[in-house]
Amino acid sequence: MYAVIETGGKQYRVEQGGRLRVEKLDAAEGDDIAFDKVLLVGEGSDVTVGKPYVDGGKVEAKVLAQGKSKKVEVIKFKRRKNYRRTKGHRQLFTEIEVTGISAA
Repeated sequence: MYAVIETGGKQYRVEQGGRLRVEKLDAAEGDDIAFDKVLLVGEGSDVTVGKPYVDGGKVEAKVLAQGKSKKVEVIKFKRRKNYRRTKGHRQLFTEIEVTGISAA
């Protein structure tokens, strides 16, 4: 069984036992969390699509880690003007493991 959930302004396709990194959530490592913004739940040809969310749809997950991703460098440059600027950004993430998917 799989589902499509919405969190952090993005949509993710998740399966039971799957791991993924989502935008940072306010939860400690080891906590159990639930996503109620479920857009789609399906298994094979039996697919339920929400309008916009599936009624009673729920995805449960366990927080594995909190961290920062690799640095992305942003460089501004203007030729012949002696203008160079460099900035770096490390996006915060939460790594989760899906433990359960249910649809009403």
